[in-house]
Amino acid sequence: MALTLLGQQNPLASPTEQLKILRGTTSCPPFETQLDRVGLLPLRATGITVFQINVGKLCNQTCRHCHVDAGPDRTESMSRETAEQCIGALAKTDIPTVDITGGAPELNPNFRWLVEQARSLGRHVLDRCNLSVLLLPSQADLGEFLARHRVEVVASLPSYRASQTDAQRGEGIFEKSIEALRLLNRLGYGQPDSGLSLNLVYNPTGAFLPPKQEAIEAQFRKELRTKQGVSFNHLYTITNMPISRFLEFLLESGNYEQYMERLANAFNPAAAASVMCRHTISVSWDGRLYDCDFNQMLDLPVTQAALAHIRDFDPVQLAQRQIVTNNHCYGCTAGAGSSCGGAVTV
Repeated sequence: MALTLLGQQNPLASPTEQLKILRGTTSCPPFETQLDRVGLLPLRATGITVFQINVGKLCNQTCRHCHVDAGPDRTESMSRETAEQCIGALAKTDIPTVDITGGAPELNPNFRWLVEQARSLGRHVLDRCNLSVLLLPSQADLGEFLARHRVEVVASLPSYRASQTDAQRGEGIFEKSIEALRLLNRLGYGQPDSGLSLNLVYNPTGAFLPPKQEAIEAQFRKELRTKQGVSFNHLYTITNMPISRFLEFLLESGNYEQYMERLANAFNPAAAASVMCRHTISVSWDGRLYDCDFNQMLDLPVTQAALAHIRDFDPVQLAQRQIVTNNHCYGCTAGAGSSCGGAVTV
């Protein structure tokens, strides 16, 4: 297949165009072929333990490799009606974890309401935070709010070096991230016996797989503690998915086929058996249901058309649904595997 750069007028290709590129990859077999080889086709859900809510694409940052294509100019935002439908669906289940993401999820006007409602149902809540949002004047009390509701903070930090973080996330973001981490530490996050979890997320800055999670965690811990006075609980490694801005980067840099071949060659059957989509349901800002946040960005909804919106939520049927796959799924099954909770195998 002759690869072309993503559209110049709109810098990112549509989901349909991205899927054509992914399916036309010559450097690796269709992902389903690999699943069939290891006895996992069709891939099915094994239950639902994570209720992930993507509240929209508005963000105060514009990161180079963002798979959501989020930014300050995005207007997609979850309404109160859809937020209420999410809580209504959650209340009918015993799903233990609510994972709120974006964009910068905290900028959605219903974010705090969602946190309060989910916590009132006794669910554990995760906030996928870009850190710099904590320093916005409009979010001056955000840290205290998160601590008061015992929300786990999962914070993205591409590197413990300022130059690498700023290159991926924008000038001055590293310094703001460190300031936000110190703020969270003062509130008890990342501190022994506080019960306030602060976990970092690392993803590579280029077209390669992340290193061993334990090794990079130890490195981050040493560098951040000694040079910045910052502590955290765990660090999660996430493989860059070949979609949206990162796909554009791969095409423009001439690394696309090589990267896809690298992912396919690192296919791990154990990681494939443990992919996050098998125990997650992902709700988009407009209420549509997906197997994961990545499928959401590629407009690949759940297979059950009659259950494709949160208002029609059926936990029994969705907990045993067939998962929708494509070649981007190689990103979750390479090496130790990749999920929103980091590596899936040791």
